[in-house]
Amino acid sequence: MEREGEPTIGGVAPAVPSKSADPGNSLSFWEVTAASGVVVGFLVGLVCVYLTLPQSDYSFLKLPRNLEDLQILRDNLEIYTSDYTVQVLVGYCLVYVFMQTFMIPGTVFMSLLAGALFGVFKGMALVVSTATAGASSCYFLSKLIGRPLIFSLWPDKLVFFQDQVARRKDGLLNYMLFLRLTPTLPNTFINVASPIVDVPYHIFFLATFIGLIPAAYVTVRAGIALGELQSLGDLYDFSSMATLFLIGVLSVTPTLISKKKA
Repeated sequence: MEREGEPTIGGVAPAVPSKSADPGNSLSFWEVTAASGVVVGFLVGLVCVYLTLPQSDYSFLKLPRNLEDLQILRDNLEIYTSDYTVQVLVGYCLVYVFMQTFMIPGTVFMSLLAGALFGVFKGMALVVSTATAGASSCYFLSKLIGRPLIFSLWPDKLVFFQDQVARRKDGLLNYMLFLRLTPTLPNTFINVASPIVDVPYHIFFLATFIGLIPAAYVTVRAGIALGELQSLGDLYDFSSMATLFLIGVLSVTPTLISKKKA
């Protein structure tokens, strides 16, 4: 939302992010080296997984960008899942965490794939754990090098988020849960911005781990009937979205009640 002059929320000027930064700030040599090291680490892990698989045609191994790509990937990976379970799991986790860390779109397809390959309960455990690990990796990478990026991409959202975090120090976990459960702010933005606005990691971790469970259940369950999906819009019908929003409202209710009593 565009703002003229100094932005205000509820008549009160929001807090400015505590550490001074300029969108044009350049990264130091060591920051670039550290980020490059993370990329290389992921790539080495994927190469190691690839080398342990039997020789075959792996042209199907690519990030799915639509449901057709996903169905092809599912059909081929099902052949390997029973005999090469560890390799498939490790490869899946590395790809998911990598995508979350570097804000690569398409993790919803990975969640659907988990349901298709491993079923609801194993798939949910896999998605929630890898999504939390990926969000945590993004959190720490952003803490290291994310300041120039977030100031250039989302300056208005950052000011708003900083103000909301400052106002809710006593009920921050409930607020972060609300954000994870509802589409108020994009998850990618939350991952990158949280360390910049001083959201403690333990709160970020708990809100992410718990808050991702409902949406993960919806997506993983849909992955079991992957062939019946016509579009991603079929995942989130009105009842699913209403349920997620209701859970989000319930998550901040204790904070609202405590404020009224105070």
